[in-house]
Amino acid sequence: MKHLPEIAIIDPNTLSGMGLQTLLEEIIPMATIRVFHSFGELVDDTPDMYAHYFVSAQIYFEHTAFFLERRPRAIVLTGGDNLPQLTGVPTLNIYQDEKALAKSILHMHKRGHGHHGSKHPQQVDHILSAREIEVLVLITKGLINKEIADKLNISLTTVISHRKNITEKLGIKSVPGLTIYAVMNGYVEADSI
Repeated sequence: MKHLPEIAIIDPNTLSGMGLQTLLEEIIPMATIRVFHSFGELVDDTPDMYAHYFVSAQIYFEHTAFFLERRPRAIVLTGGDNLPQLTGVPTLNIYQDEKALAKSILHMHKRGHGHHGSKHPQQVDHILSAREIEVLVLITKGLINKEIADKLNISLTTVISHRKNITEKLGIKSVPGLTIYAVMNGYVEADSI
């Protein structure tokens, strides 16, 4: 069995930690996400088992040596444009809206793993029908159920049924999460959303 990715969030701010955890669980449902409120909590765990570290800028700067050794896996959580530019270290502005934040994580994921639209082996059993893919693509373009029904020439009830099937098959309920899935699987281009 393939080992599922584990992601650590190290942030003393409980709300931003929980919010990022919820978003990452939507985007990467097969991953285990753990939140640590201090660097000490992370070190008391098994810190090298994580595929990625989402770390607050404050903790990153206090423990730079630790994170520099793990540079490709460390993502610094910033609060806008007021921080100095970190050379070679990915940053994530946590003050974006949900869709922009999800898109930033997706772009980071594509750069970090060097694939473009390839299928994830963990998602092979979540095969969508051709019609469900059409509905998914229109959802990512921001269309509401009535607009999707009109565009595909199907009933509103059928659209709702397709949406329900998509969320059940994928385990993803939010539009940003579905958008990430669609981009990661090559159904839409990241630049078109």
